[in-house]
Amino acid sequence: MEASSESESEAGHGTQRPGTGTVSAAVHEHLRKLCLREFPCGAGSWNKSRFLPQTWRTWRELVPREEDVVSPGEETVEALLGLVRSPHSPWALLNDSNAEDSFLRELAIRNPMTVRDTFFYSYFRSLRVVDKEVTLVDKDLLKFLKLEELVLSANRIKEVEAANLPPTLKVLELYGNEISSMECLCAHPPTGLQHLGLGHNKLQGPSESLHITADHWAAGPWSPGFLTIKWSCSPSRPNLVSLDLGFNDLMDLQSMLARLRTLRHLRLLVLQGNPLALVPYYRGLTVDSLAKLCVLDDITVSPNEKHLFRGLSLNGDLLAQEAQLVVTIGNVRGVPDTSLLDPEPGPEGPFITYTYYVTYDFVKDEEGEANEYTDVLAEIVKPSPSLELLVEESPEEVIENVMEDVVEEVTEEVEGSLESEVEEWGESELSVVSVPSTVLPTPRASAEELAKLRPRIDPRLCPSPGTVLFNTTHKPWAEVIQCNYEVQHVLRDLVPLKAFLLAGTTVTVVEEKILSWPVVLPAVDSPLSAKKGKGEKDKKEKEKDRKGKGEKEPAKQAPKKKKEPLKELRQDPPILQVLGRGLVVLEPLLVGEPLVSSVCNFGVIRTLASDRLAFARDSKKIKKTAKKEKPKAVIPIYEGDYHPEPLTVEVQIQLNQCRSAEEALHTFAV
Repeated sequence: MEASSESESEAGHGTQRPGTGTVSAAVHEHLRKLCLREFPCGAGSWNKSRFLPQTWRTWRELVPREEDVVSPGEETVEALLGLVRSPHSPWALLNDSNAEDSFLRELAIRNPMTVRDTFFYSYFRSLRVVDKEVTLVDKDLLKFLKLEELVLSANRIKEVEAANLPPTLKVLELYGNEISSMECLCAHPPTGLQHLGLGHNKLQGPSESLHITADHWAAGPWSPGFLTIKWSCSPSRPNLVSLDLGFNDLMDLQSMLARLRTLRHLRLLVLQGNPLALVPYYRGLTVDSLAKLCVLDDITVSPNEKHLFRGLSLNGDLLAQEAQLVVTIGNVRGVPDTSLLDPEPGPEGPFITYTYYVTYDFVKDEEGEANEYTDVLAEIVKPSPSLELLVEESPEEVIENVMEDVVEEVTEEVEGSLESEVEEWGESELSVVSVPSTVLPTPRASAEELAKLRPRIDPRLCPSPGTVLFNTTHKPWAEVIQCNYEVQHVLRDLVPLKAFLLAGTTVTVVEEKILSWPVVLPAVDSPLSAKKGKGEKDKKEKEKDRKGKGEKEPAKQAPKKKKEPLKELRQDPPILQVLGRGLVVLEPLLVGEPLVSSVCNFGVIRTLASDRLAFARDSKKIKKTAKKEKPKAVIPIYEGDYHPEPLTVEVQIQLNQCRSAEEALHTFAV
């Protein structure tokens, strides 16, 4: 018998039978699947002569034999072991079985009489029941007399009755369950417990810190051995050495550290994945508050780290509980030049302009001042220079405001442009966000007309619930569009921020197309025309008088050229096309990584036809500038060697972290 034997129940995908919601039922079900009392294990007709009564076999055992002789119809031990060891045997173990399962089956072949319930209860030191739909820790666990490690991860346990845990338990892991409070574990915890794992549960609220004090989890002085406990004061409470509370919804860092400071024997702590770990001074304040801590979030606490944050805990109550994230968007590459596909504008238009920008969604801070941002698309407080409105209003309000300012003819022209764009770009989805471009009196649209316009808003350009849509500055087309965008987000509501980081942010590259038309002003009679006619009549009379007196006619001056006034243009509603859209994973920021850097690749959207048009345009430019400058070589495009650049955008999101106590107090002191 090994010193640390275990029975492991790995993740199962089958449907649980009725009555298997307890830990003991899951253990019995696992042992049943091992078939320890069925062929080739256990005792039966295949090995019955080996288990005759001792009175019948005593004299036979004294007779020396060169080899074991079995009765006809029976199998040798080696033959039976071969049936369970061969991977091609129908009695072989499943692929997800472990060494302990193999050991039990071979034991059931060599000595099946020992495989009894009393053997199991006294044999197991470690028990793993993982992903078995367990909901209840029942009192039958007390039958395991030597159990030291109990792993009940990835189940559906909401409460644990501490009185049902074996007193010999040293390690208890309850990761990935539905536990909302530690209060149930504080009543009668196992006296020898040294490690408690409650990560990925539903612990939340400031009251949880009250359940992790020395009143429940500490007793006796610390001895030199790292995981040895010398019981000299109170044998009724454990000396907790390792505690994992990661990936819950704990928020109040200062209150949590004040309670953890009472656990004098605590050496390993995991708090990452909680909202409280998103503040920039989290690690420094934790290291300085828990002087004896050796490992924080699986990273060893170094002497230099302790020195850098020395004294920070003395002013911990003065630090603001807020997180700072910096979003940087760099270059966009691989954007097709759509203007090459448009015809040359005539004197009556339309004049077409294209701009490009990048959007991303970010969590809305209910407690912060999100209205300070000027580049918010979904919640615009100040007017946007692009006249683009994706406001958080109902569709009826948005379209009603539009229809008051845009004439019906503009709507028909936009619909015509939509059809042409669909033919050019195939499967690409287009959407029109209608905005007022010029004030023109129009009648209110009916409810039916408004309903027809609602589907034209592209849902991909709307933020997901609880988030705000931000965008970069609109830039004209270029081979490499430099966004040069950097914004710092300060958030005080940390629980939604954690949920947002788990979900990630969606980055979208958008093309905006605007058609402009000359405004034709109606002719209006002016009193200046009457004055002009009277002046011409007086001028003719003066010329007649001058000729009668014989005076010479003054030389005529050349008429001055009048500057043509700039044409006033009216703009159609912008036509927005999503060129690429993808998810940026932000979960590494929750596990301690300070920076997420990604190059979003949306694939190739450029075509050979558009690139050939670009080549022809560049060739014309080179011919015009050939006399002045040395022309640059332009490589012609051939279909066989055509390898266009994919559409990519550079995105970085950084979670600010303090590097010293001085920096934390200077930046975040209230």
